[in-house]
Amino acid sequence: MKVTLNRSAFLNELATVQRAISGKTTIPILTGVKLSITDVGLTLTGSNADISIETFLSVDNDKASMLIESTGSIVIQARFFNEIIKKLPEQTLTLELIENNQVIISSGKALFNVNGLNADSYPQLPIIEDQTNFKLPARVLNKLISETVFAVSSQESRPILTGVHMTLNDNNLLAVATDSHRLSQRKMELDNVNQTFDVVIPGKSLQELSRSFKDEEEQVDISIMENQILFRTETMNFYSRLLEGNYPDTNRLIPTNFNTEISFNVSSLLAAIDRASLLSHEGRNNIVKLAIDSEQVIIYGNSPEIGNVEEKLNYLEVEGDPITISFNPDYMKASLKSFGDIDVTIRFISPIRPFTLQPKDGDIEFIQLITPVRTN
Repeated sequence: MKVTLNRSAFLNELATVQRAISGKTTIPILTGVKLSITDVGLTLTGSNADISIETFLSVDNDKASMLIESTGSIVIQARFFNEIIKKLPEQTLTLELIENNQVIISSGKALFNVNGLNADSYPQLPIIEDQTNFKLPARVLNKLISETVFAVSSQESRPILTGVHMTLNDNNLLAVATDSHRLSQRKMELDNVNQTFDVVIPGKSLQELSRSFKDEEEQVDISIMENQILFRTETMNFYSRLLEGNYPDTNRLIPTNFNTEISFNVSSLLAAIDRASLLSHEGRNNIVKLAIDSEQVIIYGNSPEIGNVEEKLNYLEVEGDPITISFNPDYMKASLKSFGDIDVTIRFISPIRPFTLQPKDGDIEFIQLITPVRTN
Protein backbone atom coordinates (compact mmCIF):
# COMPACT_ATOMS: atom_id res chain seq x y z
CA MET A 1 0.00 0.00 0.00
CA LYS A 2 1.42 3.36 -1.03
CA VAL A 3 -0.36 6.64 -1.75
CA THR A 4 0.60 10.30 -2.09
CA LEU A 5 -2.09 12.95 -1.65
CA ASN A 6 -2.98 16.47 -0.56
CA ARG A 7 -2.71 16.88 3.21
CA SER A 8 -5.70 19.27 3.61
CA ALA A 9 -8.05 16.99 1.67
CA PHE A 10 -6.92 14.02 3.75
CA LEU A 11 -7.33 15.95 7.02
CA ASN A 12 -10.94 16.83 6.12
CA GLU A 13 -11.83 13.15 5.76
CA LEU A 14 -9.85 12.20 8.83
CA ALA A 15 -11.68 14.80 10.95
CA THR A 16 -15.03 13.37 9.83
CA VAL A 17 -14.32 9.74 10.73
CA GLN A 18 -12.69 10.71 14.03
CA ARG A 19 -16.12 11.81 15.26
CA ALA A 20 -16.91 8.12 15.62
CA ILE A 21 -13.69 7.12 17.41
CA SER A 22 -13.52 6.94 21.20
CA GLY A 23 -10.53 6.29 23.41
CA LYS A 24 -12.80 4.58 25.96
CA THR A 25 -13.83 1.59 23.86
CA THR A 26 -13.29 -1.92 25.22
CA ILE A 27 -12.32 -3.08 21.72
CA PRO A 28 -8.69 -1.91 21.22
CA ILE A 29 -8.75 -1.85 17.41
CA LEU A 30 -11.64 0.66 17.47
CA THR A 31 -9.26 3.27 18.88
CA GLY A 32 -7.78 3.35 15.39
CA VAL A 33 -8.80 4.65 11.98
CA LYS A 34 -8.94 2.15 9.14
CA LEU A 35 -7.40 3.16 5.80
CA SER A 36 -8.23 1.14 2.67
CA ILE A 37 -6.70 2.01 -0.69
CA THR A 38 -8.10 0.59 -3.91
CA ASP A 39 -7.57 1.59 -7.52
CA VAL A 40 -10.46 4.06 -7.31
CA GLY A 41 -9.50 5.91 -4.12
CA LEU A 42 -9.06 5.96 -0.35
CA THR A 43 -11.69 4.88 2.19
CA LEU A 44 -11.38 5.91 5.84
CA THR A 45 -13.42 4.25 8.61
CA GLY A 46 -13.95 5.09 12.27
CA SER A 47 -16.26 3.38 14.76
CA ASN A 48 -17.11 3.19 18.46
CA ALA A 49 -19.67 0.36 18.11
CA ASP A 50 -22.56 2.84 18.52
CA ILE A 51 -21.78 4.87 15.42
CA SER A 52 -19.55 4.12 12.44
CA ILE A 53 -18.45 6.63 9.80
CA GLU A 54 -16.96 5.71 6.46
CA THR A 55 -15.76 8.37 4.01
CA PHE A 56 -14.42 8.03 0.51
CA LEU A 57 -11.84 10.19 -1.25
CA SER A 58 -11.84 9.51 -4.98
CA VAL A 59 -8.71 9.33 -7.08
CA ASP A 60 -10.60 11.63 -9.48
CA ASN A 61 -10.95 14.35 -6.83
CA ASP A 62 -8.84 17.26 -8.08
CA LYS A 63 -8.34 18.67 -4.58
CA ALA A 64 -6.93 15.36 -3.36
CA SER A 65 -4.19 15.21 -6.06
CA MET A 66 -3.96 11.50 -5.30
CA LEU A 67 -1.30 9.20 -6.70
CA ILE A 68 -1.90 5.53 -5.88
CA GLU A 69 1.17 3.33 -6.33
CA SER A 70 -0.13 0.20 -4.60
CA THR A 71 -3.32 -0.87 -2.83
CA GLY A 72 -3.90 -2.29 0.64
CA SER A 73 -5.33 -1.52 4.07
CA ILE A 74 -4.17 -0.83 7.62
CA VAL A 75 -5.49 0.48 10.96
CA ILE A 76 -3.56 3.31 12.64
CA GLN A 77 -4.04 4.62 16.18
CA ALA A 78 -6.24 7.69 15.73
CA ARG A 79 -5.12 9.67 18.79
CA PHE A 80 -1.70 10.62 17.44
CA PHE A 81 -2.29 10.04 13.72
CA ASN A 82 -4.37 13.20 13.32
CA GLU A 83 -1.73 15.28 15.16
CA ILE A 84 1.05 13.92 12.94
CA ILE A 85 -0.85 14.77 9.74
CA LYS A 86 -1.71 18.28 11.03
CA LYS A 87 1.94 19.09 11.77
CA LEU A 88 3.58 17.75 8.63
CA PRO A 89 5.64 20.48 6.90
CA GLU A 90 4.42 20.22 3.30
CA GLN A 91 1.03 20.28 1.54
CA THR A 92 1.47 16.72 0.27
CA LEU A 93 2.16 13.54 2.20
CA THR A 94 2.91 9.93 1.43
CA LEU A 95 1.60 6.90 3.32
CA GLU A 96 3.42 3.60 2.73
CA LEU A 97 2.71 0.26 4.38
CA ILE A 98 5.82 -1.85 4.90
CA GLU A 99 6.39 -5.18 6.67
CA ASN A 100 5.00 -6.01 10.14
CA ASN A 101 2.07 -3.59 9.78
CA GLN A 102 4.35 -0.56 9.98
CA VAL A 103 3.41 2.64 8.15
CA ILE A 104 5.83 5.28 6.94
CA ILE A 105 4.33 8.79 6.90
CA SER A 106 6.50 11.26 5.00
CA SER A 107 6.18 14.90 3.98
CA GLY A 108 9.11 17.05 2.90
CA LYS A 109 12.01 16.19 5.19
CA ALA A 110 9.76 14.77 7.96
CA LEU A 111 9.40 11.00 8.25
CA PHE A 112 7.40 9.04 10.82
CA ASN A 113 7.45 5.28 11.20
CA VAL A 114 4.35 4.18 13.16
CA ASN A 115 2.97 0.80 14.18
CA GLY A 116 -0.34 -0.19 12.65
CA LEU A 117 -2.82 -3.01 13.23
CA ASN A 118 -3.98 -5.64 10.77
CA ALA A 119 -7.08 -4.33 8.98
CA ASP A 120 -8.52 -7.85 8.77
CA SER A 121 -9.20 -7.63 12.52
CA TYR A 122 -11.35 -4.51 12.13
CA PRO A 123 -15.08 -5.24 12.66
CA GLN A 124 -17.24 -5.36 9.56
CA LEU A 125 -19.68 -2.50 9.15
CA PRO A 126 -23.39 -3.41 9.34
CA ILE A 127 -25.02 -4.63 6.15
CA ILE A 128 -28.10 -2.47 5.62
CA GLU A 129 -30.71 -3.96 3.35
CA ASP A 130 -32.97 -1.15 2.21
CA GLN A 131 -36.11 -2.21 4.02
CA THR A 132 -37.01 1.46 4.44
CA ASN A 133 -35.37 4.06 2.25
CA PHE A 134 -36.02 7.72 1.52
CA LYS A 135 -34.08 10.91 0.76
CA LEU A 136 -33.76 14.29 2.50
CA PRO A 137 -31.55 17.27 1.70
CA ALA A 138 -28.79 17.64 4.32
CA ARG A 139 -30.13 21.16 4.99
CA VAL A 140 -33.55 19.79 6.00
CA LEU A 141 -32.09 16.99 8.10
CA ASN A 142 -29.74 19.42 9.86
CA LYS A 143 -32.66 21.71 10.68
CA LEU A 144 -34.71 18.83 12.04
CA ILE A 145 -31.81 17.79 14.26
CA SER A 146 -31.10 21.31 15.57
CA GLU A 147 -34.79 21.82 16.38
CA THR A 148 -35.07 18.70 18.54
CA VAL A 149 -31.81 17.14 19.69
CA PHE A 150 -31.11 19.72 22.42
CA ALA A 151 -34.13 18.41 24.37
CA VAL A 152 -32.95 14.79 24.69
CA SER A 153 -32.12 13.52 28.16
CA SER A 154 -28.53 13.23 29.33
CA GLN A 155 -29.54 10.74 32.03
CA GLU A 156 -28.88 7.10 31.20
CA SER A 157 -31.46 5.99 33.79
CA ARG A 158 -34.09 6.21 31.02
CA PRO A 159 -32.06 5.32 27.90
CA ILE A 160 -35.00 5.73 25.50
CA LEU A 161 -35.16 9.46 26.33
CA THR A 162 -31.54 9.98 25.23
CA GLY A 163 -32.76 9.66 21.64
CA VAL A 164 -34.96 11.51 19.17
CA HIS A 165 -38.18 9.68 18.27
CA MET A 166 -38.74 9.84 14.51
CA THR A 167 -41.82 8.50 12.74
CA LEU A 168 -42.98 8.67 9.15
CA ASN A 169 -46.61 8.15 8.17
CA ASP A 170 -48.56 9.39 5.16
CA ASN A 171 -45.64 11.59 4.03
CA ASN A 172 -45.54 13.29 7.46
CA LEU A 173 -42.16 13.13 9.20
CA LEU A 174 -42.41 13.72 12.96
CA ALA A 175 -39.41 14.20 15.29
CA VAL A 176 -39.83 14.44 19.07
CA ALA A 177 -37.32 14.78 21.92
CA THR A 178 -37.97 15.13 25.65
CA ASP A 179 -36.05 14.81 28.90
CA SER A 180 -39.34 14.90 30.90
CA HIS A 181 -38.77 18.58 31.84
CA ARG A 182 -39.08 19.95 28.30
CA LEU A 183 -40.19 18.71 24.91
CA SER A 184 -39.52 19.69 21.31
CA GLN A 185 -41.67 18.41 18.45
CA ARG A 186 -41.20 19.17 14.75
CA LYS A 187 -43.43 17.95 11.96
CA MET A 188 -42.77 18.36 8.26
CA GLU A 189 -44.44 17.08 5.13
CA LEU A 190 -42.34 15.18 2.61
CA ASP A 191 -43.11 14.70 -1.07
CA ASN A 192 -43.90 11.23 -2.43
CA VAL A 193 -42.29 9.13 0.30
CA ASN A 194 -44.26 5.91 0.36
CA GLN A 195 -42.65 4.60 3.53
CA THR A 196 -43.53 4.22 7.18
CA PHE A 197 -41.18 3.81 10.12
CA ASP A 198 -40.94 4.35 13.87
CA VAL A 199 -37.41 4.61 15.32
CA VAL A 200 -35.50 6.25 18.18
CA ILE A 201 -32.06 7.54 17.15
CA PRO A 202 -29.49 8.36 19.86
CA GLY A 203 -29.12 12.12 20.27
CA LYS A 204 -25.31 11.86 20.29
CA SER A 205 -25.41 10.11 16.92
CA LEU A 206 -27.54 12.87 15.41
CA GLN A 207 -25.24 15.59 16.76
CA GLU A 208 -22.22 13.94 15.16
CA LEU A 209 -24.14 13.36 11.93
CA SER A 210 -25.07 17.03 11.74
CA ARG A 211 -21.42 18.04 12.14
CA SER A 212 -20.32 15.63 9.42
CA PHE A 213 -22.13 17.09 6.41
CA LYS A 214 -19.88 19.05 4.07
CA ASP A 215 -22.58 20.41 1.75
CA GLU A 216 -25.96 21.62 3.00
CA GLU A 217 -27.55 20.94 -0.38
CA GLU A 218 -26.36 17.35 -0.81
CA GLN A 219 -28.98 14.62 -0.75
CA VAL A 220 -28.94 12.15 2.14
CA ASP A 221 -30.19 8.60 1.56
CA ILE A 222 -31.67 7.19 4.76
CA SER A 223 -31.96 3.42 5.13
CA ILE A 224 -33.44 1.73 8.20
CA MET A 225 -33.29 -1.82 9.47
CA GLU A 226 -34.31 -3.44 12.72
CA ASN A 227 -31.55 -2.00 14.92
CA GLN A 228 -29.49 0.18 12.56
CA ILE A 229 -29.91 3.32 10.48
CA LEU A 230 -27.64 4.44 7.66
CA PHE A 231 -27.31 8.03 6.40
CA ARG A 232 -25.55 7.98 3.04
CA THR A 233 -24.17 10.83 0.94
CA GLU A 234 -22.01 10.70 -2.16
CA THR A 235 -18.80 10.47 -0.10
CA MET A 236 -19.92 9.31 3.36
CA ASN A 237 -21.74 6.44 5.06
CA PHE A 238 -22.85 7.22 8.62
CA TYR A 239 -24.18 4.24 10.60
CA SER A 240 -25.90 4.45 13.97
CA ARG A 241 -27.50 1.88 16.21
CA LEU A 242 -31.12 2.50 17.15
CA LEU A 243 -32.40 2.60 20.72
CA GLU A 244 -34.57 -0.29 21.81
CA GLY A 245 -37.84 0.15 23.65
CA ASN A 246 -41.08 2.08 23.36
CA TYR A 247 -40.92 5.85 23.34
CA PRO A 248 -43.56 7.43 25.63
CA ASP A 249 -46.73 8.83 24.07
CA THR A 250 -45.90 12.56 24.03
CA ASN A 251 -49.02 13.73 22.19
CA ARG A 252 -51.05 13.67 25.40
CA LEU A 253 -48.55 16.05 27.06
CA ILE A 254 -49.24 18.96 24.72
CA PRO A 255 -52.09 21.16 25.97
CA THR A 256 -54.66 22.68 23.61
CA ASN A 257 -56.40 25.25 25.84
CA PHE A 258 -54.65 28.28 27.33
CA ASN A 259 -55.43 31.30 29.50
CA THR A 260 -52.61 33.67 28.51
CA GLU A 261 -50.90 34.26 25.17
CA ILE A 262 -47.98 36.56 24.33
CA SER A 263 -45.76 37.04 21.26
CA PHE A 264 -42.11 38.12 21.17
CA ASN A 265 -39.30 38.51 18.69
CA VAL A 266 -36.97 35.62 19.50
CA SER A 267 -33.72 37.63 19.43
CA SER A 268 -35.10 40.31 21.73
CA LEU A 269 -36.50 37.82 24.27
CA LEU A 270 -33.37 35.65 24.14
CA ALA A 271 -31.13 38.63 24.93
CA ALA A 272 -33.32 39.64 27.89
CA ILE A 273 -33.33 36.11 29.35
CA ASP A 274 -29.57 35.97 28.88
CA ARG A 275 -29.20 39.15 30.94
CA ALA A 276 -31.59 37.96 33.66
CA SER A 277 -29.79 34.61 33.95
CA LEU A 278 -26.43 36.29 34.60
CA LEU A 279 -27.45 36.59 38.24
CA SER A 280 -29.66 33.50 38.51
CA HIS A 281 -26.71 31.31 37.52
CA GLU A 282 -24.83 32.53 40.58
CA GLY A 283 -27.55 31.42 42.98
CA ARG A 284 -28.38 27.97 44.29
CA ASN A 285 -31.63 27.98 42.32
CA ASN A 286 -31.23 28.74 38.62
CA ILE A 287 -34.62 30.39 38.14
CA VAL A 288 -35.90 33.37 36.15
CA LYS A 289 -39.38 34.80 36.71
CA LEU A 290 -41.69 36.32 34.10
CA ALA A 291 -44.64 38.53 35.09
CA ILE A 292 -47.27 39.29 32.43
CA ASP A 293 -50.30 41.56 32.56
CA SER A 294 -52.13 43.74 30.07
CA GLU A 295 -49.98 46.80 30.89
CA GLN A 296 -46.43 45.43 31.01
CA VAL A 297 -44.20 42.37 30.92
CA ILE A 298 -41.28 42.15 33.34
CA ILE A 299 -38.52 39.57 33.69
CA TYR A 300 -36.70 39.06 37.00
CA GLY A 301 -33.43 37.40 37.90
CA ASN A 302 -32.23 37.02 41.47
CA SER A 303 -29.27 35.76 43.45
CA PRO A 304 -29.29 36.31 47.23
CA GLU A 305 -25.48 36.33 47.20
CA ILE A 306 -25.07 38.81 44.32
CA GLY A 307 -28.20 40.88 43.81
CA ASN A 308 -31.18 41.03 41.46
CA VAL A 309 -32.19 42.33 38.05
CA GLU A 310 -35.48 43.25 36.46
CA GLU A 311 -36.25 44.41 32.93
CA LYS A 312 -39.38 45.53 31.14
CA LEU A 313 -39.69 43.53 27.94
CA ASN A 314 -40.74 44.60 24.49
CA TYR A 315 -43.45 42.32 23.14
CA LEU A 316 -45.59 42.14 20.01
CA GLU A 317 -49.00 41.40 21.51
CA VAL A 318 -50.53 39.94 24.65
CA GLU A 319 -53.97 38.69 25.63
CA GLY A 320 -55.60 36.73 28.44
CA ASP A 321 -55.17 36.55 32.20
CA PRO A 322 -52.25 38.07 34.13
CA ILE A 323 -49.68 35.45 35.13
CA THR A 324 -46.37 35.20 36.98
CA ILE A 325 -44.35 32.09 36.14
CA SER A 326 -40.83 30.84 36.97
CA PHE A 327 -38.66 28.71 34.71
CA ASN A 328 -35.15 27.41 34.10
CA PRO A 329 -33.52 30.06 31.85
CA ASP A 330 -31.17 27.53 30.25
CA TYR A 331 -34.13 25.49 29.00
CA MET A 332 -35.73 28.65 27.66
CA LYS A 333 -32.57 29.84 25.89
CA ALA A 334 -31.98 26.48 24.23
CA SER A 335 -35.58 26.46 23.08
CA LEU A 336 -35.47 29.98 21.64
CA LYS A 337 -32.16 29.38 19.84
CA SER A 338 -33.69 26.47 17.95
CA PHE A 339 -36.29 28.78 16.37
CA GLY A 340 -33.83 31.18 14.76
CA ASP A 341 -34.59 34.88 14.35
CA ILE A 342 -38.37 34.77 14.00
CA ASP A 343 -41.38 35.75 16.12
CA VAL A 344 -42.76 33.21 18.60
CA THR A 345 -45.99 32.90 20.56
CA ILE A 346 -45.83 31.60 24.13
CA ARG A 347 -49.02 30.21 25.68
CA PHE A 348 -49.65 29.63 29.40
CA ILE A 349 -52.30 27.81 31.40
CA SER A 350 -51.17 28.49 34.98
CA PRO A 351 -47.93 29.03 36.97
CA ILE A 352 -47.61 25.28 37.60
CA ARG A 353 -48.62 23.85 34.21
CA PRO A 354 -46.24 23.41 31.24
CA PHE A 355 -46.26 26.24 28.70
CA THR A 356 -45.72 26.07 24.95
CA LEU A 357 -43.66 27.99 22.40
CA GLN A 358 -44.55 28.02 18.71
CA PRO A 359 -43.65 30.13 15.66
CA LYS A 360 -46.07 33.03 15.26
CA ASP A 361 -46.26 31.95 11.62
CA GLY A 362 -48.83 29.16 11.91
CA ASP A 363 -47.57 27.42 8.75
CA ILE A 364 -44.55 25.97 10.60
CA GLU A 365 -45.49 22.86 12.60
CA PHE A 366 -43.01 23.24 15.44
CA ILE A 367 -43.95 23.23 19.12
CA GLN A 368 -41.94 23.20 22.31
CA LEU A 369 -43.06 22.53 25.85
CA ILE A 370 -41.31 23.66 29.05
CA THR A 371 -42.26 22.71 32.59
CA PRO A 372 -42.16 25.71 34.96
CA VAL A 373 -40.38 25.71 38.30
CA ARG A 374 -42.59 25.82 41.38
CA THR A 375 -41.67 28.62 43.76
CA ASN A 376 -43.12 29.66 47.10
